[in-house]
Amino acid sequence: MRVLAIALLGLTLASASVFKEEEYQMLFGKWMSQYNKKYSHDSFFYRYTVFKQNMDKIFLANKQNHSYTLGMNLFGDMTHEEFKAQKLGYKHVERPFARKVLTKPITSTIAAPTAVDWCAKGACTPVKNQGQCGSCWAFSTTGSVEGLTFIKTNSLPNLSEQELVDCGGSTGNQGCNGGLMDYAFEWIIQNKGITDETSYPYKAQDGTCKKSGKKNVATISGYTDVPANNEAQLLSAVAVQPVSVAIEADQACFQFYSGGVLDDASCGTQLDHGVLAVGYGTDSNKKYWKVKNSWGASWGEKGFIRMIRDKNQCGISLAASYPTA
Repeated sequence: MRVLAIALLGLTLASASVFKEEEYQMLFGKWMSQYNKKYSHDSFFYRYTVFKQNMDKIFLANKQNHSYTLGMNLFGDMTHEEFKAQKLGYKHVERPFARKVLTKPITSTIAAPTAVDWCAKGACTPVKNQGQCGSCWAFSTTGSVEGLTFIKTNSLPNLSEQELVDCGGSTGNQGCNGGLMDYAFEWIIQNKGITDETSYPYKAQDGTCKKSGKKNVATISGYTDVPANNEAQLLSAVAVQPVSVAIEADQACFQFYSGGVLDDASCGTQLDHGVLAVGYGTDSNKKYWKVKNSWGASWGEKGFIRMIRDKNQCGISLAASYPTA
């Protein structure tokens, strides 16, 4: 979905940061139609005002000639605070003892390839959408287990995030109120596996754990934490399989990311979102991570984002982990 982004850049501005009112109105109408947005009389003008502010923010950022671009998307009527409250969900927990036990430096006599894309290899299910539920941790978890299962069996399951949301509280996760990928790995191990999306479909809300009518379709024996703040070790891990990572995703550069290699100092290390590192490569001499998100395919590069490597962009190397067979 790039229609609005292209139109946005092509419009004539009335001033340095403000569009003409009729241009705002035209784009807001198209945006509402594209994303099937409907408002009450009382909320319409407030959402219109937020949309206008976000359009200005996007245009001004793109004028700075970054290595990435922003574009209007499904979050166009959300304030920064609303976006943070609704679309994230990773609950960072300091686990120094556990990470010390679980962290294993990756050693190999075989050099990692210069580029990897696990999705191109068939190890990724289509991009999913967590909706207004802080379940990103569940999507990151299923993504890495799906990838490992494909590598082991050459068969790609579509695993159930809802089972983790409803049933994973026993190991410390909190459903739509957030969680941790390592805790989800622990639950899968204790449960002797996880079921698929067909047997336990996603509802984007907390529910009661379903005990019957399902069977496990994927299993793991353990999981490993990648040494923190070490992108060389993270690269070695991603060269072998998709890896669950935590990032800070609460900045405008993430909310309205449209394409390119994200290289932005405003994206810090206050980890609040779980995603999946599915590869790496180089574009115009910029080394990047390829990351699968869970905000639907209309966000970013068809649901993916490329993030600059070797700068710990958005804290990507601080809490990475992956399941083991």
